[in-house]
Amino acid sequence: MADDYLVRIGKLIRDARQHRGWTQSQLAEALGTSQSAVNRIERGNQNISLEMIARIGEALESEIVSLGYAGPMHLRVVGGRRLSGAIDVKTSKNACVALLCASLLNKGRTVLRRVARIEEVYRLLEVLNSIGVRTRWINEGVDLEIVPPAELDMAAIDADAARRTRSIIMFLGPLLHRMDAFKLPYAGGCDLGTRTIEPHMIALRRFGLDIAATEGLYHAQVDRAISPDRPIVLTERGDTVTENALLAAARHDGVTVIRNASSNYMVQDLCFFLEALGVKVEGIGTTTLTVHGMPTIDVDVDYSPSEDPVEAMSLLAAAVVTESELTVRRVPIEFLEIELAVLEEMGLDHDRTPEYFADNGRTRLVDLTVRPSKLEAPIDKIHPMPFPGLNIDNVPFFAAIAASAQGQTLIHDWVYDNRAIYLTDLNRLGGRLQLLDPHRVLVEGPTRWRAAEMMCPPALRPAVVVLLAMMAAEGTSVLRNVYVINRGYEDLAERLNTIGAQIEIFRDI
Repeated sequence: MADDYLVRIGKLIRDARQHRGWTQSQLAEALGTSQSAVNRIERGNQNISLEMIARIGEALESEIVSLGYAGPMHLRVVGGRRLSGAIDVKTSKNACVALLCASLLNKGRTVLRRVARIEEVYRLLEVLNSIGVRTRWINEGVDLEIVPPAELDMAAIDADAARRTRSIIMFLGPLLHRMDAFKLPYAGGCDLGTRTIEPHMIALRRFGLDIAATEGLYHAQVDRAISPDRPIVLTERGDTVTENALLAAARHDGVTVIRNASSNYMVQDLCFFLEALGVKVEGIGTTTLTVHGMPTIDVDVDYSPSEDPVEAMSLLAAAVVTESELTVRRVPIEFLEIELAVLEEMGLDHDRTPEYFADNGRTRLVDLTVRPSKLEAPIDKIHPMPFPGLNIDNVPFFAAIAASAQGQTLIHDWVYDNRAIYLTDLNRLGGRLQLLDPHRVLVEGPTRWRAAEMMCPPALRPAVVVLLAMMAAEGTSVLRNVYVINRGYEDLAERLNTIGAQIEIFRDI
């Protein structure tokens, strides 16, 4: 059997396994084989008989060969439909991936409630499984149980999965406490231009971590004689940089002060989780965090990450561009207040319920109802800032919203090199967006959206923005190869269909 067929069959099996909600270890147990054998099969590195394919299909309750899952997933969108009813916001993608990395701090059992079932999480689970961490979906696939081994097998790391997620960079903070030397594959993820990891290195060097990058790998060495002797000042107020510093500080035997820290939603969720592990964190929600580390953490912990403000913004934008009345429930309002203030100035008609707490007992939620509104372009430009400013990941949604408003809107996406360029894909759907430079886009509205067939942009949020515009466009559109959307959203098409969208998932035969 040719190698390319083995790879395709491996992908079929992996997709079917993930659809069932099983880990590689669970499938291995059902087949009476090892997790490493399943890993090889899914990566196309193992010859596989028709009998074994049949056994796998029976175990996963899927006809593997006839499913046709080898090709990429596409969406067929019948647009021009109004949305209605109510929809709940799922748990935060960025919080969940940070907590998966943070589980490496704990020698005990970690249970995370209502974990986002997304490709980014699946990639991290594949990496964790490959190095010996046992994970399984429990409570009918809603929650995730994580049990680490006594020793991690870094030599067996699934490099392919690691390279498909930038979140792998957050393994550095926990791993520096577990071993004196290790290797990690280069971080991947969205195509958003050059993003240096130097801020991570500057922070983690204070804990004795030294990195040399060669041949697609980070080669890490830890000098135990080095530890922070003064506050760590982050050179950028980035979310993952702050999380990595927190993860390193959590098991540092002493008090670590982190300044210029991000206080964004995923950082706060990580801080709440560290507190559940017994680590004292002062200053949560501010730019100065004081961490009282514990050299050993061995507890059974149960934690519920909060809802995703960027998904909430996605759903609000869907209502705006389709001129719909929609209630979005469980919105983390603290992390959308600036966005809503801007939308109010543009003329958005909406109301909100009194605040209530998320399942973590800390994050404030509301239910928001949005109604069809006659929007005017904002006077000021739309630009992101670190929290509590307008969220960097919410900027792309304002491209679709501005295209629905009367007048010109300037969007300045200064953080990423490439992302603003992808917003001009909306022109294929009838938008009038002018790229002024790699970071600035001028949007002219209102827009008469029209259907089109196009490839999905390789960046998560612009990809969803294109999908929303297709939902507003009369006729049938096709969005091809939507893996990037599945990286950050759980069953987005199916969930949008429950509130009135008409989106069909299909694959090439």
